[in-house]
Amino acid sequence: MNFVEELRWRGMVQDLTPGVEEQLAKGMTTAYVGIDPTADSLHIGHLVSVMILKHFQACGHKPVALVGGATGMIGDPSGKSLERNLLDETTLRHNQNAIKAQLSKLLDFDSDAPNAAALVNNYDWMKEFTFLDFIRDIGKLITVNYMMAKDSVKKRFSGEGEGMSFTEFTYQLVQGYDFLHLYETMDCKIQLGGSDQWGNITTGTELIRRKIGGEAYGLTCPLIKKADGTKFGKTESGNIWLDARYTSPYKFYQFWLNVSDEDAKRYIKIFTMLDRETIARLTAEHEAAPHERTLQKTLARELTCMIHSEADYEKAVEASAILFGGATADALRRLDEQTFLQVFEGVPQFEIPADAVHAGVPFVELVTTLAPVFPSKGELRKLVQGGGVSLNKEKVAAFDRPVGSADLIAGKYLLVQKGKKNYYLIILK
Repeated sequence: MNFVEELRWRGMVQDLTPGVEEQLAKGMTTAYVGIDPTADSLHIGHLVSVMILKHFQACGHKPVALVGGATGMIGDPSGKSLERNLLDETTLRHNQNAIKAQLSKLLDFDSDAPNAAALVNNYDWMKEFTFLDFIRDIGKLITVNYMMAKDSVKKRFSGEGEGMSFTEFTYQLVQGYDFLHLYETMDCKIQLGGSDQWGNITTGTELIRRKIGGEAYGLTCPLIKKADGTKFGKTESGNIWLDARYTSPYKFYQFWLNVSDEDAKRYIKIFTMLDRETIARLTAEHEAAPHERTLQKTLARELTCMIHSEADYEKAVEASAILFGGATADALRRLDEQTFLQVFEGVPQFEIPADAVHAGVPFVELVTTLAPVFPSKGELRKLVQGGGVSLNKEKVAAFDRPVGSADLIAGKYLLVQKGKKNYYLIILK
């Protein structure tokens, strides 16, 4: 496959330096993407550049993921108006190991193929580099005028945020040196990244040209935004993480399932490996019956399986059916507590003393007195007779049936349903 053409039809090319396509046509080429290691998990904002590496490898080239241990200690001013917190080495190493484990689901690091992926950390070559050596060997090659002309620097100097420290000002030189180092040690010819990295990438290509007369290249993808112009990947509760400890597979699945139709048409190209014909067919199906949400369902399946597992995807589908479909009591009990609470996040909740249920209590007393889900016993009786009340997804046949410990979900929850859509959560304290 032609890498640049593959990215172009997917809408993943913003800028590229002249000569990129000619270099790739010569044969297997090495390219890298820099990844910020300030957390021990990637989030979906990182996925665009990682997917670019995935396509790069699929096209027969060698991808390198550079964890910015040294640059993570400085902070990249690109696209930001404030300095970031700096990290110690122990934290950086922990974060690097966690990030590699996540990348291993997307890139092939372990095969014997010549284009197997590699992971490097710029702290390994920067930690022995003294300040005097750096300004003598690298600093003299790039003028302050050149550095000041970069958009990321100009914005900060023109009043966005609180100015820029000398530390952050040097960032583009440090990143440029990364490119030079990888060029010399791994024959890395291309740097890939988001469009906010264009200034740093071209500083690297310029440094390689001035220091050793080498030809290096850059390619960036557009920064992904939602159709309404807001930032992609952020929700009210924060980032959508790839680590299940921070964002459960159910919430991850729900994020993709709930994107807008317009966004789904772009995201299906960017975040999946599905080919052009498949995407064209799915898009046509979606446009013929938008209410079926074909693109969103496909996105949610592809991404949840890729980042988590097929088993996690199936659990997420089952969990979604509990709220929106006719799921069974068994399905409800199979949910782990975290997913159970996420499925029923936002439904009315009642807290009752634990001993009230452990001793056994008539259903009518439970839902009219202890937890007033129903305003009166008369209304409850009428709804039960009409088959309109469920406890833990099972119809309540007798309104005075006893409720005891055996009915509890995860030892502390009872789920009452009135009609098809009204849920109430009773929590034992």
